[in-house]
Amino acid sequence: MSNALHALCDAGAASATEKIDDISHPRLIIATTILASSLAFIDGSVVNVGLPAIAASFQADAVDLQWVINAYLLPLSALLLLGGAAGDRFGRRRLLIWGVGLFALASLACAVAPSLRLLLAARFLQGVSAAMLMPNSLAILGQTFSGEAKGRAIGIWAASGAAAGALGPVLGGWLIDIGSWHLIFLINVPIALAAMALAWLGIPRDRHDGDEPLDSFGAILATAGLGLTTWSLTEATSHDWAGFTPGALVAGLLLLLVFVWVEGRKGEHAMMPLALFGSASFVGLTLLTFLLYGALGGLFVLMPYLLIEAAGYTATQAGAALLPLPLVISLTSPLAGSLAARTGPRIMLTLGPVIVALGFLLALRIGPGASYWTSVLPAMFVIAIGMAGAVAPLTTAVLMSVDARHTGSASGFNSAVARTGGLVVTALIGSVIAAKGPALISAFAAATVAGAVLCVAAALSAFLLIAVRPQP
Repeated sequence: MSNALHALCDAGAASATEKIDDISHPRLIIATTILASSLAFIDGSVVNVGLPAIAASFQADAVDLQWVINAYLLPLSALLLLGGAAGDRFGRRRLLIWGVGLFALASLACAVAPSLRLLLAARFLQGVSAAMLMPNSLAILGQTFSGEAKGRAIGIWAASGAAAGALGPVLGGWLIDIGSWHLIFLINVPIALAAMALAWLGIPRDRHDGDEPLDSFGAILATAGLGLTTWSLTEATSHDWAGFTPGALVAGLLLLLVFVWVEGRKGEHAMMPLALFGSASFVGLTLLTFLLYGALGGLFVLMPYLLIEAAGYTATQAGAALLPLPLVISLTSPLAGSLAARTGPRIMLTLGPVIVALGFLLALRIGPGASYWTSVLPAMFVIAIGMAGAVAPLTTAVLMSVDARHTGSASGFNSAVARTGGLVVTALIGSVIAAKGPALISAFAAATVAGAVLCVAAALSAFLLIAVRPQP
């Protein structure tokens, strides 16, 4: 369900892209980009409600289920910036079609996977293909429109992406209840085929390839570093710090440090230009995004799991239980955006996470026999109000925090950080997923309090580092 919020976070990438094409069928472009991006939003959220069924099918333990989520998030987080650069280098239309096609094939592989190992491999390919299609879908949208028309197009895209991410768990839960978890991956196939057909027909052919070299070495370092760090945290939270786990964590962190050094050497040709971090506001926004989206990513993995395993919900009911979040955000975000425009983003970006933290604490009341209307709904409603206050000004604040040369890199990096937050927190919740019965309720409560602490830390990052009105 947190993927419904990623649509709003990602919108900045389209805002930062300059218009270069005169398109005869702009509505076809909007439809194409919505369908392509919906693949990532649906798949990123639909799997959460399928974890109990996948566990039963493969006799999977907590570590296995964490990797069902993170095998997708790892390449998406590490390669998102490279995917955008590859589109600039080889053509955005080409990368979009390749990415959508690979996503369809990977989804089919997930649907027919006879073993957990093959399912994880297919999920990794889904993440790679999502890193190809997402940034290029947004770039194509941004290059097609300008001025007010761009704002309207991005608004339609973001609303559609949020709706796809919200409806994914409900549809996926229904398919699980009437058939099997295998069916949830087949949702992607007709959407992908339609997106490829529309892209082929409606998006103009790429005019020329770029000549900027790709930061392939940086991408390899980021993927390896995040991979080892994620593996070590996953193992440690489920099996303790034994064997190779401490060494893997040290190796992963060292690789990430080497990645930062390499990016510094590459300067403006890096996929993560270190010049971005010369702005205190950008540093604060990065910390806020990582902490807030990390907390939400963990909650929306654990919430459906708890409702199914401990509260007796069906998969459909567990998916529908979270629907108030995107609905409330859609209704209240315009007001939050207007308030941020008058007061500056810092106030809203400080208050929003604090309200989300209160919603997390309300979730402590969820347990066996708890009423949806008095336990789950109030928590979701308060979290949604807080997220509306945070999400609405976040994209604008990111673009305002850096100079014009770096707006594209800044918005892309912010989207990658949002996924990385979910990746890291998902690696830390193995002990919750492994718990059963009353122990699951207690572990969920502890995780919820930890999530509230992350939200408060996000608020402090905003208050201490973000300028009242950020300037590059």
